[in-house]
Amino acid sequence: MPQRPSSLPPSRRLPLALLLCGALFLLQQQPAAAAPSGTNSKTAKNSKSPKSTQQAKPAKPKAKTTAKAKAGQARKQALAAPVETCPPAAKPPSPEALQAAQARASDRGLLWRLSKDGRQAYLYGSIHVGKLDWAIPGPKLAAALQDSDMLALELDPADPAVQQQMSAGLSLRRLEPDAPLRQRLDRHEAKACLPKGSLATIPHPLMQAFTLTLVEARREGLDPAYAQEQVLSGMAHSVQRPVVSLETVELQLDALLPREPAEAMEATSELLDLLEQGKARPVLKRLAEAWERSDLDTLANYEQWCECARNAAERAQLQRLNDARNPHLAERIDALIQAGHRPFAAVGALHMTGPQALPRLLEQRGYQLERLQ
Repeated sequence: MPQRPSSLPPSRRLPLALLLCGALFLLQQQPAAAAPSGTNSKTAKNSKSPKSTQQAKPAKPKAKTTAKAKAGQARKQALAAPVETCPPAAKPPSPEALQAAQARASDRGLLWRLSKDGRQAYLYGSIHVGKLDWAIPGPKLAAALQDSDMLALELDPADPAVQQQMSAGLSLRRLEPDAPLRQRLDRHEAKACLPKGSLATIPHPLMQAFTLTLVEARREGLDPAYAQEQVLSGMAHSVQRPVVSLETVELQLDALLPREPAEAMEATSELLDLLEQGKARPVLKRLAEAWERSDLDTLANYEQWCECARNAAERAQLQRLNDARNPHLAERIDALIQAGHRPFAAVGALHMTGPQALPRLLEQRGYQLERLQ
């Protein structure tokens, strides 16, 4: 596999990798963040000074508290604390902001040109969150898009059939969290400034936890509204360029959502643990920064720093979510090229890593790969 970019001529702990795969689904499911609510009436009422005529009651002796109880109390206090600021949601950019972003346009992500028997195509490692600047293609990406005749995504988020199948698939997998998990999700919902009850409209608790994590990612300036799939799909549809899905909704849901209810509840709880421990944001931030720098080496070492591959079970889950899907993706890309198309195939950047990395699988199918970015 080529290591140096070349020029392009003009023309059981829940792995966070699973979160980034699930982000695409949430583009259609995610509720919008509510405006900051400030101090609620109950807090304001309790903050009033006591009347001068009132006498302070003698304090009761404090009971001994175990370390476990203290940890539980601390978590409840942290979740119940008034929210001072809300994660900023993406807003439609002004003409001036768009013009400035265009002036700063540069290439990001991972880009290869594929060649075989006189045919060529492009392979692009994308990311499922983004920023306004990332929505503007750099010169190499723009040239590759112009040179292709079709956009191929894991799933096309703008396809009404995909949206319908996703809604039906989630409904079939509907799962109600137990009371403690529901209360925990509700506390996170309030902390994230989401409209009360909005999470409960999502049929699966793990997808609700995905939503919370994506809202948290907004605090790092990362928003699913600027996901590469969303941006590329919008561009292609606007110029009536064909867009195809490389996978099926059923395949992705099977990879993301555990079939066993107990396993799904445990995965949801573990993702909430990551949020409460402050571990989700740093991993997402590091992943996004590596993608922005086109840093394949850091992405390839994801298991060393993601805190999601510490034992055999976690590594097996990562393999199921990433490597196990790649042979089908390679087969679909190959079929499109053999049918005479010049596809621009964009899939998550982590699919470019590991023993079953997409570039490696395509080389095994006889393609020459040239690293462009």
